[in-house]
Amino acid sequence: MSTPNRVYIARLAGVAVFDPNGDQVGRVRDAVARMRPTQRPPEIVGLVAEMPMRRRIFLSINRITSIDPDAVVLGSGTLNLRRFEKRPNELLVLQELLDRRVQLDTGQAGSVVDVAMECSRGGEWALTRVAVREQTGRLSRRGHLHQVEWDRVRGLGVVGDNRGTANLLAVLEDMRPADLANALQDLPDARRNEVAAALDDERLADVLSELPERDQVEILAGLDRERAADVLEEMDPDDAADLLNELPPPEQDVLLDLMEPDEADPVRQLLRYASGTAGSVMTSEPVILPPDATVAEALARIREVQLSPAVAAQVFVARAPLTTPTGRYLGMVHFQRLLREPPADLLGGIVVNDIDPLRTSTSLTEITRRMATYDMVGMPVVDRNNRLVGAVTVDDVLDQSLPRDWRDRDAAPTPSATDDGTGDDD
Repeated sequence: MSTPNRVYIARLAGVAVFDPNGDQVGRVRDAVARMRPTQRPPEIVGLVAEMPMRRRIFLSINRITSIDPDAVVLGSGTLNLRRFEKRPNELLVLQELLDRRVQLDTGQAGSVVDVAMECSRGGEWALTRVAVREQTGRLSRRGHLHQVEWDRVRGLGVVGDNRGTANLLAVLEDMRPADLANALQDLPDARRNEVAAALDDERLADVLSELPERDQVEILAGLDRERAADVLEEMDPDDAADLLNELPPPEQDVLLDLMEPDEADPVRQLLRYASGTAGSVMTSEPVILPPDATVAEALARIREVQLSPAVAAQVFVARAPLTTPTGRYLGMVHFQRLLREPPADLLGGIVVNDIDPLRTSTSLTEITRRMATYDMVGMPVVDRNNRLVGAVTVDDVLDQSLPRDWRDRDAAPTPSATDDGTGDDD
């Protein structure tokens, strides 16, 4: 194996995994160690890699030919695609050891910030060294960092409830919200809720939108109501409405009353629409501009970083007021058309209105058919007075078309039961 003799595992988190042909198959998310009955350090048996569609699989350490800070390379053979499941005598190093509060043999208390695995001359990988930061008791001062042998640290043998979240958050901070949501699903419920609660409101709102409804509700229930309302305010109104729909009506009312009125009003409106209709799946905050706005103004608006690609793909043109429900809806302009027109031209001169907008009662089946027929990324939704009340985008349609539990990793189909999720995948 062409690889450094010692590798610190937290530095591997997110590193790309490549097959022998140089094609990326996933990214490293953790290392799997097997506890031993003796005092010997745990043996590393493999890595956990996350593949497309959020599937996590086991990669036997015997299949890995190279490990470095930029890439993990696999040898020849067929990947075992069965979803990874941890065995009772196994340990997920980052998930279970990072931030563990421990004690050095000198009596100094500290917390684990990283763990190193090392390869012996016989080719066996084991956890050999632990990076421990001292606890100083002073918020303004960081404790000294010790890198010591595994057997010099007490408190590593039994998984307890004395682990913090700071270092785990540091490992997870660069993940996309969907990937972070996926990582949270692998944590025990108490640990997941602890990590989720430590995220800031905006980050937690993004992550909640990517979780199954069951996990959304459990995490929200673990927050105090004021914090829960703050997080709901950071969510897109349609996502907040979907989450509130999972709660009993009295709890919905309490949280909505705690939200700022201008944040709660569009959510209340969305909750009034029947499930499976355009009104229930639309976003009430598309990009809306008046007909006398210029192409340059429209391009500046859709460049705003908080807009999703689907929402930024088109500008809807309407008479004032420009918040939903707007004045009379006039039409829409796709961003590709904006790129082709002179910056000083007015939107009223290039607006397209030859496709009938959706109504709030339009069914999901009809929405899907019409968007596919016209190759649309987004479609306007109007009320009976032809006022724009929102827009259905392609991500809304996909979210509603997939099975209800598609975000739940445990519900995903698995390969043949004869595969071994944690055994050798040669």
